[in-house]
Amino acid sequence: MSPASVSIVIPAYNEEDTIRACLIAALQQTVPADEIIVVDNKSTDGTAAIVHALQATYPDAPIVYLQQFEVQGLIPTRNFGLDHATGDVIGRIDADSVLEPTWVEAVQRAFEDPEVAACTGPVLYYDMPLRRFGLKADDALRRALIKVTREYHLLFGSNMALRASAWRAIRDEACLDPEDELHEDIDLSLHLHANELKIAYSSEMVTGMSARRLDDSPLKFYNYVMRFERTYQKHKIRRLSVRAPMAIFLSVYPALKTVREITQLQR
Repeated sequence: MSPASVSIVIPAYNEEDTIRACLIAALQQTVPADEIIVVDNKSTDGTAAIVHALQATYPDAPIVYLQQFEVQGLIPTRNFGLDHATGDVIGRIDADSVLEPTWVEAVQRAFEDPEVAACTGPVLYYDMPLRRFGLKADDALRRALIKVTREYHLLFGSNMALRASAWRAIRDEACLDPEDELHEDIDLSLHLHANELKIAYSSEMVTGMSARRLDDSPLKFYNYVMRFERTYQKHKIRRLSVRAPMAIFLSVYPALKTVREITQLQR
């Protein structure tokens, strides 16, 4: 059986500081992606110019630039990209994600199991100290959470992939969240679970991402974490075990923010 074709979808809004590194990493894969789709959501900075410059520099690269200018928001932009992807498997990352070189290869391996409808993996925080140690800790934590949350396996939006067929199965059910109150990746996870579609985890499917969320104020970070609770309430999920990620994020925030601030001062 031939490996699954892989599309990568990258929603982008004013990402001129990160989109180049994101695309270069997506291009420098041991197994190339079949297409790399940047979906521009009304950017007013140099995002589009950078994407077009890379298309000109790498004319044979499968970089696709699309515009979703009808609605402002991550979810409609994500949906637009997923709808236009042509791969058997659709990766979805953020514009500040920096894929490890073997990411596409790891995705293909994960989807060799025909029962796998979606997959997620750990992250390496590239703007924090002790990055490789942090990756091991992140991987160990996510593996522990799989045991704690039991049948509710959760995708991570900065590093996830799903079969095109699985996306089509939940496409019309996935919440649009016009009030911007939910975690869109958790929402997808719960819709997949409701349709008895398997979510897997692969330690080999690694991406780098920024720890810039730690720059938020404590109140803003708390509101961000509470998106978990609002998402669970939306889906009428009452089980306490699935709330473990919320407790962990809130408990580690003070220590990680201190490390982040020290790192920023040393630059």
